[in-house]
Amino acid sequence: MAKTKTTFFCQNCGTEYPKWMGQCKACGEWNTIVEELVKKGKDKAGWRATATATATAKPKPIKEVDLGAEQRINTAGNELNRVLGGGLVPGSVILLGGEPGIGKSTLMLQIALRMKKTRILYVSGEESEKQIRMRAERIGITNEECYLLPETSAQNIFEQAELLAPHLLVIDSIQTLYSDVVESTPGSVSQIRQCTAELIRYAKDTGVPVFVIGHITKEGNLAGPKVLEHMVDVVLQFEGDRNYNYRLLRAHKNRFGSTQELGIYEMHGAGLREVANPSELLVSEKDGPTSGTAIAATLEGMRPMMIEIQ
Repeated sequence: MAKTKTTFFCQNCGTEYPKWMGQCKACGEWNTIVEELVKKGKDKAGWRATATATATAKPKPIKEVDLGAEQRINTAGNELNRVLGGGLVPGSVILLGGEPGIGKSTLMLQIALRMKKTRILYVSGEESEKQIRMRAERIGITNEECYLLPETSAQNIFEQAELLAPHLLVIDSIQTLYSDVVESTPGSVSQIRQCTAELIRYAKDTGVPVFVIGHITKEGNLAGPKVLEHMVDVVLQFEGDRNYNYRLLRAHKNRFGSTQELGIYEMHGAGLREVANPSELLVSEKDGPTSGTAIAATLEGMRPMMIEIQ
């Protein structure tokens, strides 16, 4: 029978303590340490726990490592490809964060619906199948191999993923998942860390890229332990003012490309429109010269653009 014990975790950085403390010694934050129930034993049910338990990794000279002929996967979106550094890398894990209602789910569903001839498993723990289908009708369904799975159990998700063998896995969102390995509530530090570790193991073992949507706190940081950002390969931030239609996609971390690229979108009723020419939203249209205005050039990361100064 599995042993059950109580552990204290810092909700900010994920540091584990044997007892409660007022201040976290690792990050210095106050009143962030909470008690969680953790189950440990032989009955762990992670991604292929029984199959990989007997596998033993052996050291290999770096020159003998086979690079293969793997190419980046086109996401059917020029702006997302630009920010990722040329497309999706097989086996990578991408974390997408942003404020509520900014369009994270719309962006991921739009990518899943427009990647033709690509089998995609879209897992949602926040919306039902009918709600996602309603949004899909507005966006337009061009990829009939997009499969929906309303599920929050990590073990059930992996079972369906093994049966379906998708080319891309989308998780919406990581805060709703729970693993049977730990008994704490979904969204807690231990659950987020465990579920993310299992998703990373799945991506590396199968070569399937995984998109993970994450919530953010009121301070604008990704919710959950800071170790979450260290575990994944790419951290994307989707930002913008909900009172305006324009959205910006930035890379805060990218193991496979630059973090200086910028993606620009415009929110419409039919989804997100890619803005290939940023000057169309930064320079107002006018027929003749106007007093008090000037056009200047600026560089946002590696992307040049024209701006209007009034």
